[in-house]
Amino acid sequence: MPGATPVKAVVMGASWGGLNAYSSVLASLPEGFPAAIMLVQHQNASTENRLAWLLARYSRLPVVAPEDKERIRPGHVYVAPPGYHMLVDADETIALSMYRAVHFSRPSIDELFFSAGHVYGKKVIGVILTGANEDGSEGLDYIRRRGGLTLAQSPQSCEAPAMPEAAITKGSVREVLDLERIGPYLAEFLIGLQDEKTEHPGRR
Repeated sequence: MPGATPVKAVVMGASWGGLNAYSSVLASLPEGFPAAIMLVQHQNASTENRLAWLLARYSRLPVVAPEDKERIRPGHVYVAPPGYHMLVDADETIALSMYRAVHFSRPSIDELFFSAGHVYGKKVIGVILTGANEDGSEGLDYIRRRGGLTLAQSPQSCEAPAMPEAAITKGSVREVLDLERIGPYLAEFLIGLQDEKTEHPGRR
C-alpha cells in the first residue's frame, strides 16, 4: 500500500453485547499491535469500573482504565470509565469529561469518535460494534469525512444490530465484517502498513 498513512489509533464503540464483541476482537490482536485502541462501552455511571479488568483476560495488549491527561501510547487498550466521556485531546492525551450524556449515554461513542477524528484525521480507524441505539453513527461519519477508515460489525453477527445498522444506513461505513473477522482485519491492515513503511522508509 504505497504512500499509506500510518494509523495512530483505533476507536471502537459498543453497547448491548459489547463485552462479548470486545473480547472477540481483542483476542485476535497480536503483541506488537502498532496503534492505540480506545473503547467505549455504554455503562451506567454507577457501574463498578471493572470492564478493563475483564477485557484484560482476553488481550495480549495492556488494557488500561485511564486517568485524565494520560498520554495515549501505541499498543495499549484504553477503556472509557463509567460516567465519563473519553476524548482525545490535541496533545494526544486522554480527556475525561462529565459533559451531558449523548444518546442517553456517558460515555458516548460519538464523543470519542468526533475527538479522535479531529485530532488524528486520516490516521484513525473507527469501528462500530453491536448495540441497541444510534450512538456512533454521526461520529463514524465524521471520521469517514476526515479520511479515516470506518468499519462496522455485520448486523447478522450482532447481539443487537441497531447500532451498526444506523451507521450503515447513514453511509458512514466502508467495510462491514462479521465479528470474528474484525480483529484479524485490523491486525492484517495495520501490520501491513507497518511492514510497508519498514520496507520503503523513504515513502511518506
